[in-house]
Amino acid sequence: MTIALIANPSAGGRKGARIIPHVERQLRRHRIDYRIFITQYHAHAIDIARKLTPARYDGVVSLGGDGTNFHVLNGLMKYHDPGSLPPLGIIPVGSGNSFVRDLGICNTADGIRALTRGETRPVDVCSFTQDGQPWYFVNLAGFGFVSDVARTAHRLKRFGDFSYVLGVFHRMLGLRFHRMKLEIDGRRIDGENCFVEFCNSRYTGGKMLMAPDAKIDDGWFDVVVAGPMSRRSLMGTFPKIFKGTHGQHPAVQCYRARMASVKTDPPKTLLPDGELFGSTPTQVAVHPRRVRYFA
Repeated sequence: MTIALIANPSAGGRKGARIIPHVERQLRRHRIDYRIFITQYHAHAIDIARKLTPARYDGVVSLGGDGTNFHVLNGLMKYHDPGSLPPLGIIPVGSGNSFVRDLGICNTADGIRALTRGETRPVDVCSFTQDGQPWYFVNLAGFGFVSDVARTAHRLKRFGDFSYVLGVFHRMLGLRFHRMKLEIDGRRIDGENCFVEFCNSRYTGGKMLMAPDAKIDDGWFDVVVAGPMSRRSLMGTFPKIFKGTHGQHPAVQCYRARMASVKTDPPKTLLPDGELFGSTPTQVAVHPRRVRYFA
């Protein structure tokens, strides 16, 4: 097996830089040939993946977090034929590492083990539009309170998963809502909104079970819509997200969809796969079993 390893040394509060030598030793020990590409700046992985010749490799693997995988995925999907891509892999060292949980991968050793086993599974890819162009995600994309929390968590990455918890409590102090017009497979949902998550997989922020019924290969994405609620109510609902029972709150509604479009007033920053990128308005669609991942 020969893989392209796209490694982000900044992932996980520079954990990536510390773990790269260990991962290289493990790959050599398991007789996996590799060519390593080290990212030098934010979103560099897009350019690296764009310049690859995918047919030369038996896999393209990201070493980093959800954001690194987001950049690798887009570098491949936007500039190469998705039907000719080799399997993708993830060696998780980020602060969240949410998507890989649905692949049965929880740590670096699991990511390497998935490569050595060579088993893959099909994964749906979702897209969202920006300036008429598609961008792709496999975890989830949201806006509103969730993107505000992520903005704070990004400044606190040294705390790992706990950075998202700190972000939640910080953003509760200045809680604001926005106006939204959301259409889900022809169904209209208008009014004030706290946040929306378009979920291809189940987790966000590490172990937060945002969409407990989502499946990464069923040809649907789950939509979690949270309407206005008081700070006290949000405070009481937040811990339930770790068990996936937050949907029991009357302000939270869950849907399954293949297409969605949304406008907000004011425009809200998007959060695809943990990256603060783009803004509303946007359209979201699912592309069933578009890629394969080592699992």
